[in-house]
Amino acid sequence: MKQVKIDKKRIIGFFVLGLCITAVGFFVWHLVTTDKRTLMVESLNLANAAAKLLPIESDTKKAVNVANELAQALTKKDNITRTYLVMLQNNYELRPGGGFLGQYAIIKVLNGDVSKFTLEDANILDQRIVAKIPTPYPFRQKMQLKNWKFRDSNFSPDFPTNVEKAKYFYRLAGGWEKFDGVFAVNSDVFNALLKVTGPITVPGYPNATFTGDNGALILEEVVEKAYLGDAVSAESKQHRKDIMKTLGGIMVQKLVHVENIPKLVELAREQLENKNVMLNFTDPGLQALVQDVHWDGSVTVDWSGDYIFAVDANMGALKTDYFVKRKLSYVVDLTSEKPTATITYTYANTASYGDWRTSDYHTYLRVYVPQGSVFLERRLVGSPRTGEEFGKTYFGVMVDVLIGGETQGMIKYELPDRFKTDPYKLLIQKQSGVQNVPVDIIIKTKDGEVRQSGTLQKDLVYELAKEQ
Repeated sequence: MKQVKIDKKRIIGFFVLGLCITAVGFFVWHLVTTDKRTLMVESLNLANAAAKLLPIESDTKKAVNVANELAQALTKKDNITRTYLVMLQNNYELRPGGGFLGQYAIIKVLNGDVSKFTLEDANILDQRIVAKIPTPYPFRQKMQLKNWKFRDSNFSPDFPTNVEKAKYFYRLAGGWEKFDGVFAVNSDVFNALLKVTGPITVPGYPNATFTGDNGALILEEVVEKAYLGDAVSAESKQHRKDIMKTLGGIMVQKLVHVENIPKLVELAREQLENKNVMLNFTDPGLQALVQDVHWDGSVTVDWSGDYIFAVDANMGALKTDYFVKRKLSYVVDLTSEKPTATITYTYANTASYGDWRTSDYHTYLRVYVPQGSVFLERRLVGSPRTGEEFGKTYFGVMVDVLIGGETQGMIKYELPDRFKTDPYKLLIQKQSGVQNVPVDIIIKTKDGEVRQSGTLQKDLVYELAKEQ
């Protein structure tokens, strides 16, 4: 029994942090009493001390320590108002930084209590932007979008870059707040929370029952399908997402129970690790903490080995990513004078028919590889656009997948002259918002082939042991 109690204390940190940063975290801050919050933070201190004594993995200890320090910072009682921007992203319409940025919230926190909370549709903010900022490729070419705005600000796979771009568009829209932190939350978190609460029916919407299996899809039907067409007034469309406030309050009432703590802790840990939740802080100390445990959503720049980062941007303007399954195959040949690499990224569009939110899948895929890599050949992808970013070379291609079909896009390239093969190590970074991706790796050496397989749930590292 003692071990069970210690384990619960050890994970309270994730519980506090998770409630603060998940899709309904701001509602929790608003509704939970100060006494309860204080109790959680005090328990977190005990968890931090216990973690130092327990025989747990060092990465877990580090995460507990970081959760502790962030929770302390978020609930600090120093009479200073702190302001946070929460970007709500729908990863059923994938963007390089997670999902389509449909809504955002601004939260003001004073002495651990929410002093002000606002939630707004991103389109409303964008209507206030009059500056003409050209969109990056391929928005103009594939979606006929001429002006770049807040809702498409997360075009980078690097979350810190997207944070600065979101702030830029926020200021262009006349926003004056200076943010102490910016959080991104993908819609998959919503479904994960519903698995904890159980099914929910919102008053006034008797035909809409939200569950952990279909919650995000049902929400899309409520806030989008009923508002399609010119017959619906612009004013009605602007308020189509008001249900989220009521739904959030109901979820909080169901979530804030002691028996849910272990589930919420595990949920928060998983969502941070798989990048469905990403954190950015203005304070250098807090930002260093989230970087240390890879909760910052950044593109790694200090890696010296082999590298892969496959990044999709849905160019179909629909929510087809819900039906898209991916698989990554990688073959690297180290036997020749200049090593070559072949990436096969398989897309299966499992939708059975097209409708108002589903179609053939069209994506702009950027594959980031070691800087200086040279493109050799391709199959079932468009002509590549080559560029450099974050100390990497990338190949950008268009990929199309028919409804019910499968596309095996292949890119082959030559690794750079400076590439080190002894010892060989590979980092595969996971894109925010992408479901788990099966991975198969073949490493060809002078001594034969080495095969590895796994699942890209979070960033993965493979190492080939150096010969003695």
